[in-house]
Amino acid sequence: MKQIDILWVDDEIDLLKPHIIFLEQKNYKVTTCTNGADAIELVDNNNFDIVFLDENMPGISGLETLAEIKQKKTNLPVVMITKSEEEYIMEDAIGSKIADYLIKPVNPNQILLSLKKNLDHSRLISEKTTSNYQQEFRKISMDLAMVNSYEEWADLYKKLVHWELELEDINDTGMLGILESQKSEANSQFFKFIKKNYQDWLTNNDKPTLSHTLFKDYVVPNLSKEQGVLWLVIDNLRYDQYRVLEPFINTHYKKEEEFSYYSILPTATQYARNAIFSGLMPLDMEKMFPNYWKNDTEEGGKNLYESEFLSSQIKRLNLNIQHEYYKILSLKSGKELADNFNGTKQNDLTVVVYNFVDMISHAKTEMEVIKELAGDDKAYRSLTVSWFKNSPLFEIIQKARQLGQKLIITTDHGTINCKNPTKVIGDKNISSNLRYKTGRSLSYEDKDVYAVKNPKDIFLPSVAINSPFIFTKEDLFFAYPNNFNHFVKYYKNTYQHGGISLEEMIIPCAVYTPK
Repeated sequence: MKQIDILWVDDEIDLLKPHIIFLEQKNYKVTTCTNGADAIELVDNNNFDIVFLDENMPGISGLETLAEIKQKKTNLPVVMITKSEEEYIMEDAIGSKIADYLIKPVNPNQILLSLKKNLDHSRLISEKTTSNYQQEFRKISMDLAMVNSYEEWADLYKKLVHWELELEDINDTGMLGILESQKSEANSQFFKFIKKNYQDWLTNNDKPTLSHTLFKDYVVPNLSKEQGVLWLVIDNLRYDQYRVLEPFINTHYKKEEEFSYYSILPTATQYARNAIFSGLMPLDMEKMFPNYWKNDTEEGGKNLYESEFLSSQIKRLNLNIQHEYYKILSLKSGKELADNFNGTKQNDLTVVVYNFVDMISHAKTEMEVIKELAGDDKAYRSLTVSWFKNSPLFEIIQKARQLGQKLIITTDHGTINCKNPTKVIGDKNISSNLRYKTGRSLSYEDKDVYAVKNPKDIFLPSVAINSPFIFTKEDLFFAYPNNFNHFVKYYKNTYQHGGISLEEMIIPCAVYTPK
């Protein structure tokens, strides 16, 4: 193991001899000097691992020395040591990106702790995270054998995502591989659970919040005449993506409540998002609003009437509120809304549907550069963060906070990275989605799908007589036997939705109040 090389800068360095001996006995190499000018020269000519820097020295001050060191070696950790507890000195030092701040007199163990925090930080976190996951692995395995309710499945999925993000941070590929196996096993069990329970949810009282009850269950209770609400529906946002966006939201908002709800089947925009805004299942939408509803096989846009659906639901629930609905499909329309967002301050409810994440997943299928940028879930999350930080959406959230609006963030469904094909055959009019199919003369692998022979059983309209719905499981996608290999090569490792997986069905919703 490489010896750690420390530079210690203090005009009273001789008084620190006991500390230096203590560190040398711990196998640290310590170079000393008594002023800022010498420190800057030493940093220039040596490759130190860390600098301990006295703040109050004659000649060049500690803060001035810090600025010079940071200009020369941006990533070199510098620990500021000072007698002063004045706030402005702390703020200057922190603003200059110091690694730590110690108040004199310091004892040897404080120095050792600072070294471990800054230099052994990654290793210590890595070892602890790996150890914690190994313990949790056994518990998750036991939970998987026992889980039998929608609440338990939501908790288990959140736990799996938590460990995925933790292990990803320490880049432990071995442990991530084990976690991937657990996620696969979880999705296999989850498919059986949905197949067994989904139809009952639609008629029983004991059921999770579903797409068509989300507005009534969670948005309506948060409406008030005293405070406007911004309800943000980010299309196609999985729970793991929400988790990595959350730190940016937390700089402006405080989370009041977070919960998971379940997307209806198919986990596709025309079904799930229309259900959210109408408060109805698709079969009821077709009956009550034949002019608004289009089936899979019909021409034309399938989500053109969300605003009308929402207005009808508000009327049906007898809500006396002023509301506006916006759908953002481009950077230009996002910027326009951000620029004019103050105009929403009179609203009790402002609804914004933002379509960017869905565009990433579709672009990944079509564009080679996006395929490379979002090659796996980690990269997909990273791309989502890069977009969000610089998007009009983040600006809209900040404007909402300035207006004192409450914030509700959710999505319509998630998405899954599809890795394995399953064959399907049907007539030329079957639907095109890769995770579910409907139409006549469907032939498929029974073990790979949840088949609903009569769509009305799960409140879906029939596109024709004898047109079942089939939903595929885990990370499968439907492929036609004709030109099979070309089709598989094109769609393998792309993000799709419409089927049954934890990622597609268990989706986040969170309520925030302005900071």
